[in-house]
Amino acid sequence: MRSSNPVFSRRGFSRDNGYAGFNAAPQAGGPAVGTQGNPYAQGAPGASQSGNPYAQNPYAQNPYAQQDLQHGAPPQAPPAAGRMTMDDVVARTALTLGTVTVGAVLAWVLLPVTSTSFGLAIGSALIAMVFALVQAFKRKASPPLILAYAAFEGVFLGVISEMYNSRWSGAPFQAVLGTMAVSGATLLIYKAGWIRVTARYARIGMAIAIAFVLVMAVNLLLVVFGVADDGGLRSMGPLGAIVGILAIVLGAFFLTLDFKQIEDGIAYGAPRDEAWLAAFGLTMSLVWIYLEMLRLVAIFSGND
Repeated sequence: MRSSNPVFSRRGFSRDNGYAGFNAAPQAGGPAVGTQGNPYAQGAPGASQSGNPYAQNPYAQNPYAQQDLQHGAPPQAPPAAGRMTMDDVVARTALTLGTVTVGAVLAWVLLPVTSTSFGLAIGSALIAMVFALVQAFKRKASPPLILAYAAFEGVFLGVISEMYNSRWSGAPFQAVLGTMAVSGATLLIYKAGWIRVTARYARIGMAIAIAFVLVMAVNLLLVVFGVADDGGLRSMGPLGAIVGILAIVLGAFFLTLDFKQIEDGIAYGAPRDEAWLAAFGLTMSLVWIYLEMLRLVAIFSGND
């Protein structure tokens, strides 16, 4: 499960094939070709054993796998100890998001809105980024690392949310509701099959996301050096609102990649530890959406 930047790249359930898993199984019906797309199925008779640490996947030995595929449903790994399930993903995501929430609440309650607390928030964000990058480049999930990321991210979110609330009362609550609405709508659209997550879809979306962040980085430099006024592209006016909406759409795109990887991991019998990576990806996507939603709420609330 190689990865790059944890924000711009989602780690597909494949050790060496990048986004190979995105073409492995139909999302909402449609045939797949045998088990060739299964990143865990190289243990099947006649398949290559090279590079697959999960060659003994029970699904790979399932004599009825082809029949399942012919019925148009994603292949399902037989229940086996040590394999990832939806319950595992839900539990670990709840723990990770719970850690973010606790960190945010503590920061909100214990840290007053001052320049010192803002500096602490920036420091926490940088530490969280370091933890996220370390985890992103690791081949295996590290629960302590993921939870440490969540804790520091929570401190950052708590301070920033309190700062927004002090100027735009109720903005954090509205941002939470907006984040829930976007994530829920994205899940419904994904499950309805209106979005098909393929390798091409992922490449195009990632290219747009990378271009977006590069433009935002240049914009930040222009603002810092006084070339762009009032935040430039991230102003509190109509242009800032358009950029914020685009950022939220990109956050929803990240969620679709997360949903597909979870679906593939369960279908192909990924190890249970991979549920931590699913929780890690979902948490980063939701944090991205929440921060952009917070800015958008502030813009629409006005400058008073």
